[in-house]
Amino acid sequence: MSVRQIGILGSTGSIGQSTLSVLARFPERFAVRALTAGGNIDLLARQIREFGPDMAVVYDEAGASTLRRMLPADISTEIFFGADGYRAAAEYAPLDTVVSAMVGSAGLLPTLAAICAGKDVALANKETLVMAGDLVIREAAARGVRILPVDSEHSAIFQCICGNREEDINRILLTASGGPFLNLPGADFSKITPADALDHPTWQMGAKITIDSATLMNKGLEVIEAGHLFALSADQIEVVIHPQSIVHSMVAYRDGTVMAQMGLPDMKAAIAYALSCPERLPLGLSCPDFADLGQLAFQAPDSEKFPCLALAYMACRKGGTMPAVMNAANEVAVAAFLHGTIAFDRIPALIRGVMEQYEPVTAQDVEDILEADRWARQAAQALAAAFDQDTE
Repeated sequence: MSVRQIGILGSTGSIGQSTLSVLARFPERFAVRALTAGGNIDLLARQIREFGPDMAVVYDEAGASTLRRMLPADISTEIFFGADGYRAAAEYAPLDTVVSAMVGSAGLLPTLAAICAGKDVALANKETLVMAGDLVIREAAARGVRILPVDSEHSAIFQCICGNREEDINRILLTASGGPFLNLPGADFSKITPADALDHPTWQMGAKITIDSATLMNKGLEVIEAGHLFALSADQIEVVIHPQSIVHSMVAYRDGTVMAQMGLPDMKAAIAYALSCPERLPLGLSCPDFADLGQLAFQAPDSEKFPCLALAYMACRKGGTMPAVMNAANEVAVAAFLHGTIAFDRIPALIRGVMEQYEPVTAQDVEDILEADRWARQAAQALAAAFDQDTE
């Protein structure tokens, strides 16, 4: 059995940590060769001591200097920083697979670099396909690269499709927990604090993804990502609220059959399958106790309470550079909410305001995507400032 050489973009985030937990169980199968992080230098230093990668990358030169001082002299890991460092890690020659676990739009260029370098990508950074799905899928096909989904929902779809004909798919059903405010009246959304929104009832995630889950924008991003991963239109992708998070997603076929993938809410299973499919690794995870669960509940999402989901469908249907604009506006809106600049219920208003100012174009290359992203951030920041003044 050959040992797969793994690089992780975003090793100190929740997905990155879970990935390393999986890899640590199977040292005979996987070798960690490259790690990248942002500013969590302490955790990255511990990961380097445990896994001994050839290279590690941090956000800036100051962080790189700090990291070098923290490591013992007998550790030979080379330390890099910045955009050039992230690209070098993504392209690192010995790697077979790059786990793309960076958060937000920052993951696009390193992930695309990995694809262009011929690496298989285990994709957790949904923004890569949201922003530049057409370009990314085209590059992957041209270079014979596999894009393997790590998100639990897309992994579920991938598993339900295996062994079936793609032309037999009628639609897919992406499940969503509904987040912490599923049963909160919409009239109370203006009172939601960052602490309230960060208290997710099911999943443990980073701050940005947790807020996206609370607004259902995370599910909207997954709709766009699923369209690219599985070559489906927006009309073939349905979102279903499933608070127990046992059914991770479903595929409906044209004969009326529906296949569901189920399991306890733990990202390690999806990560491991992306790294080992079609083999399943013995992770020691429990199966759901269905007798104890009693019943599984499903309901339609409330588009009035959670308009971000409708905005994502709108961006998906418009296509071109609109999803990149929507994503950038959302990142600015979430940051403004977390910093107390805008209220929770103004997040979708800000995103909609930016989208209404923009006419999408067909992206010819990644620079067109980045230009749309830059424009949207400026527009969103201006609108956020205006919202802030309205509340004074």
